[in-house]
Amino acid sequence: MAQLTLPSNSVVKQGKTYDAPAGGTQLKKFVIYRYTPDDGENPRTDTYSIDLASCGPMVLDALIMIKDEIDSSLSFRRSCREGICGSCSMNIDGRNTLACLKRIDEVKGDVKVYPLPHMPVVKDLVPDLTNFYAQYGSIKPWIRTQTPAPPDRERLQSQEDRAKLKGLEECILCACCSTSCPSYWWNGDRYLGPAALLQAYRWIADSRDETTGERLDDLEDPFKLYRCHTIMNCTNTCPKTLNPGKAIAEIKKLIAMRRL
Repeated sequence: MAQLTLPSNSVVKQGKTYDAPAGGTQLKKFVIYRYTPDDGENPRTDTYSIDLASCGPMVLDALIMIKDEIDSSLSFRRSCREGICGSCSMNIDGRNTLACLKRIDEVKGDVKVYPLPHMPVVKDLVPDLTNFYAQYGSIKPWIRTQTPAPPDRERLQSQEDRAKLKGLEECILCACCSTSCPSYWWNGDRYLGPAALLQAYRWIADSRDETTGERLDDLEDPFKLYRCHTIMNCTNTCPKTLNPGKAIAEIKKLIAMRRL
């Protein structure tokens, strides 16, 4: 599993183990990362036993049960429970994914739950996404035009042009892809990462946008774009089955074609 962002010289130690519920018939252990930055303690993993007979099928169901019935101090993000908002992204069984989409029965043995790798931890399973969202904002994720809008209608595009955006507009900014990328781990302060670059290409590919040249100029940078080495971790881990690696390659190709 990918290394996590931890305090210097710290180790993840074994923490508390909570007893299995009495009379449980389908017991499953959840080993969950616990860390509070301001309490002076090293990170630990606590172990909880859940009776799956009284729990929903997803990892998020188990986390909610743990917080409601066993340990109210456990912290994690969640919202829609439908794979739409991206709030419950975390590392489950060694893979970045959404807890609301990850089935418990897909995990053999104990379910190990950690925050997204190489991100500062706010508390427990909650990563600090401040830099991630700032990078998203830096690519100016909106239509930028130079000509006046039509007075009597919206800016239209053909079905063929709309088809070019297929799979790009479905990104939910869960950060699973960026935090699975080794280049982003080491250069996250300068490399935009797969999520931001996929979003950048979404606007570059949009026929209604009139600043393609400016967008490509802004991305033509040794770190912003070219830290991508096409490892494809991003595409392999995306819970929405999108292809950030292909979007990044398309940006590189467009920049290369301008030089011909």
